Amino acid sequence: MARKAGSHAETTGPAIRDAALRLFARSGFAAVSMREIAAEVGLRAGALYLYTPDKQTLLFDLMHNHMTALLAAWDATRPAVGPDRRLEQFVAFHIDFHIERPDAVFLAYMELRNLSPENFAIIETQRRAYEDCLEAILSDGQQKGTFTIKDTRVTTMALIAMLTGIHVWYRDGGRLTPERVQTLYKDLVRRTVQA
Repeated sequence: MARKAGSHAETTGPAIRDAALRLFARSGFAAVSMREIAAEVGLRAGALYLYTPDKQTLLFDLMHNHMTALLAAWDATRPAVGPDRRLEQFVAFHIDFHIERPDAVFLAYMELRNLSPENFAIIETQRRAYEDCLEAILSDGQQKGTFTIKDTRVTTMALIAMLTGIHVWYRDGGRLTPERVQTLYKDLVRRTVQA
């Protein structure tokens, strides 16, 4: 029998996704086999295909779920009124959301090259929608004279890269608390957009 004794679709499916996320983040998508993912959750390799048609679909699902959750969480924040306050809110939100998901962040930014063209287009559209949220804040601040920015698109991409890069060095229980990281990054972002 292919399925592990006592396994159930409602627990095995999420366990497969969690194992794939950990393994892809640790070793890279190309280096991880379906057999390794199956072994991680105590299944035979053939049993994985009851839950996903292939490794590409598994990668896409992990990225798509991350980006969908990110966009939904930002939509639920009810941003503040002024561009300066909205920018601070965006920084805090981005750090809070990403700091607890380092594997998902790594996957969403470093494994794009392994997506099929069709899947890449979907994830790229989601990424652009999130980037557009920040760019709208910057454009509003530029128009109101709150921010001094030469190019809102370049500034958007620079800020996203800076904020997302936290997952590379931040460690829970380290020298800095998440709150302190937020304070420092809010200051860095403020200096970036003001003369």
